[in-house]
Amino acid sequence: MSKPNYSGTFHMIEQENMDEYLAALDINFALRKIVCLLKPTKEITHDPASGAMRIRTLTTFKNFNMDFTIGKEFTEDLGPVDGRTCQTTVDWAGDKLVCVQRGEKEGRGWTHWLEGDKLHLEMRVQDIVAKQVFKKAD
Repeated sequence: MSKPNYSGTFHMIEQENMDEYLAALDINFALRKIVCLLKPTKEITHDPASGAMRIRTLTTFKNFNMDFTIGKEFTEDLGPVDGRTCQTTVDWAGDKLVCVQRGEKEGRGWTHWLEGDKLHLEMRVQDIVAKQVFKKAD
């Protein structure tokens, strides 16, 4: 069974519980307020044959790039997010991409999945879950 191709540009249209999620990452109050106002764009390049993927999260405040191969652990520099590094693995769970980030914070990671022209993102840390929904650009 072939896996979906996540390639595309997606603009955020919904967000929930982001402030609580950022607080669990020890992000200071002022920065949390700024981040919660941002409307990020995700640019995803995905080669289903090799598993290579690049996720660029673009905002007017700060950009974040994540390059990886699905199924292969790598050291992720989360400096632009919260100043930490962690051991990260992104793998398939059915048609969903599930990321596990092992490091200082327990239960950290995220899940991406596609539904029609929408890209869903669920971010987890400890027992906190934040969600974002992005719509694919035409």
